[in-house]
Amino acid sequence: MARGVSRSAAGFTIVELLVTVVIVGILSSVAFPMVELTLQRNKEQELRRDLLELREALDAYKKAADQGRIAVAAGESGYPRSLEVLVDGVIDARSPVGDRIYFLRRIPRDPFATDTTTPPSSTWGKRSYASTAENPKEGNDVYDVYSLEPGNGLNDVPYRQW
Repeated sequence: MARGVSRSAAGFTIVELLVTVVIVGILSSVAFPMVELTLQRNKEQELRRDLLELREALDAYKKAADQGRIAVAAGESGYPRSLEVLVDGVIDARSPVGDRIYFLRRIPRDPFATDTTTPPSSTWGKRSYASTAENPKEGNDVYDVYSLEPGNGLNDVPYRQW
């Protein structure tokens, strides 16, 4: 045995390498769906947060209009004409110096929107006060927002209905 190479110095056999590759393949086939599920769950959490933020801003605008802090023409709903109004602000009708009321710092982008060149407000579906919940349509104001993503969430509820 003096002339031959000892077993410990010979390295890995082809069988050992194949077993290692098979084990790594099995582990990765289990890990990839979990990563995909985690990414979807994160997007859904962001969607919930963004919808809540937008809806709270719309409600705050309506409340300010009902309190007489925003000038509303006769026949208007009291909701903003666009999402951009929430960021640009409106003049406080009760302020003697013309202060502005702001409702959002920025309009969040729908986390499922893939086109990053469109403005964030265009990534949301908008429902006017005059439209129904079953058939939301844009109109003279923004009463509610919803995701334009056609799929269903992990809870099997379509994203449009969140």
